Amino acid sequence: MMGTLRDAAMKSKAWPFEEARALLKRYEKKDPEKGYVLFETGYGPSGLPHIGTFGEVARTTMIRRAFETISDIPTRLICFSDDVDGMRKVPDNVPNQAMLRENLQRPLTSVPDPFGEYDSFGAHNNAMLRRFLDTFGFEYEFISATEFYKSGRFNPTLLLATERYDAIMAIMLASLREERQQTYSCFLPIHPETGRVLYVPMKEVNPRDGTITFDDETGREWTLPVTDGHVKLQWKPDFGARWAALDVDFEMYGKDHSTNTPIYDGICEVLGGRKPNHFTYELFLDEHGQKISKSKGNGLTIDEWLTYAASESLSYFMYQKPKTAKRLWWDVIPKAVDEYHQQLKAYPSQDIDQQVANPVWHIHGGHPPESHMVVSFAMLLNLASVAGAKDAAGLWGFIRKYAPEASPESNPDLDAAVGYALRYFNDKIAPTRSFRLPTDKERAAIMDLRGRLLAYAGPATGEAEDEALQTICYAVGKEHGFEPLRDWFKALYEVLLGASEGPRFGGFIALYGVAETVALIDRALAGDLLAQ
Repeated sequence: MMGTLRDAAMKSKAWPFEEARALLKRYEKKDPEKGYVLFETGYGPSGLPHIGTFGEVARTTMIRRAFETISDIPTRLICFSDDVDGMRKVPDNVPNQAMLRENLQRPLTSVPDPFGEYDSFGAHNNAMLRRFLDTFGFEYEFISATEFYKSGRFNPTLLLATERYDAIMAIMLASLREERQQTYSCFLPIHPETGRVLYVPMKEVNPRDGTITFDDETGREWTLPVTDGHVKLQWKPDFGARWAALDVDFEMYGKDHSTNTPIYDGICEVLGGRKPNHFTYELFLDEHGQKISKSKGNGLTIDEWLTYAASESLSYFMYQKPKTAKRLWWDVIPKAVDEYHQQLKAYPSQDIDQQVANPVWHIHGGHPPESHMVVSFAMLLNLASVAGAKDAAGLWGFIRKYAPEASPESNPDLDAAVGYALRYFNDKIAPTRSFRLPTDKERAAIMDLRGRLLAYAGPATGEAEDEALQTICYAVGKEHGFEPLRDWFKALYEVLLGASEGPRFGGFIALYGVAETVALIDRALAGDLLAQ
């Protein structure tokens, strides 16, 4: 079986396998001397983890699992926290603002924790990050930049940076404006007295002693060793130096970093490293097509997504077309939930080539669970709309009539989706519903549909009820001259559900009930729904 799986993976066009095969070529002549392939994700702990952090670790994990399928070389995934970074501004959403202002420009792990729970603000945010990653079951090793610098693990690379300072600076200066060039240094000393990260030019870089000499803001001269945490690297040089020091094989980052790739690669190579394989993903857009920004708060947060859907649906969203900019707004959640479960349901009947191309293979590392969603999320939303159900028990009453074998115990994913759907409907759909009366043409067609439903005696032998009812809906639309036919269904949605889009209407009738749908039509034609 493994041989068959590996064969399928080696020819699969799924992007994690394409990246994994490119990474395998890196070691086609000999295995890595360190004994493993190293994946890395970076994190700036100046604030809380966000949806981009999830996407980066989830996608890296997908490539890692794909690599493990096609290769026997062991792998590791490091999550690196740049917590030596100086705190540039005080976040708006934390307490003790005055205290934090007094600690501006100090490394995050030297800033007291405003919550009073950890040794530092950096330690607090690192703990949040690790709890965040653990919640989703990611397998990773955590490295704090503070420990990395202070323990001496970074010392050989930092000393080499003093020897090759001019080469590093040549790479950096070519990317800077003339004014910035005058004061730039790849080394940022940490002031021995104030503890602040200083952005000052170097008077001397001494590779023999491994030291730097500079004047602080008061004009006082200092000489510090570059080792053991006395100095940190600017973030762009730090990127490349970290790759060299750890021998990183793979790192992905957003398109906004792409112009820096030659800088990262060049510094890695100057410091004796081999540039890693990269994967640049497109950024997310808000409802207006604008780039999502943490500072603007114009996108969805992890917590907001998980309020209305399970994390697997978010993983599915992250899997889809990572090199295409995508809207990340409320309306993508129901679609992601339903498409995820469609793929789960398709998986068992697929051959091995189809399975490794299925997103759920990558979401679940080759072991996707079974779906018990006998009713789609979109259908649950519409059922909540017309049924006026205020709790899960109300929706389950309809579900049991439609699927008598279903229960909260045997269909836990459906039961969870019922709760999510009620919350989504009340928060996101109910406030925006807009019912209308039908046109004369639409009224005639809807009355015809009502009559056929009253005469409906059940599906033919061997025919599913939702298909039989969908056939009736199609026939009414065609016979009343709706062209294209989607205009007929759009009218049904707007008149009966208060929305411009909806589920397969035959499936909706089967779930809601024929008699209940007739009653809904009567209320709509009488104008009662407008009062809502």
